[in-house]
Amino acid sequence: MSLGIREPLKLLCLTCFVAVFVPSLCLAQTFNGYDCTQDCSGHQAGYDWAERKGVASASDCGGNSNSFIEGCESYVEQNADTSDDEDDE
Repeated sequence: MSLGIREPLKLLCLTCFVAVFVPSLCLAQTFNGYDCTQDCSGHQAGYDWAERKGVASASDCGGNSNSFIEGCESYVEQNADTSDDEDDE
């Protein structure tokens, strides 16, 4: 059974399409469930800040950047789970 020239050509076109367009769709990143606009550095900065300051409440997360605030909130959320576990002991 011969596939002819069309089938390999279709496969080549599909492969090129996937190689060019799909990676940009797959590069969407998240930081602990929050969507990042680029590289998640703002989220990481907010998380690190909250960790250094020992922030325990999301109401203490502020700033001019949504990603920074979400990073801070992420820290609070993760540590609220940890502190609940410690309270149970």
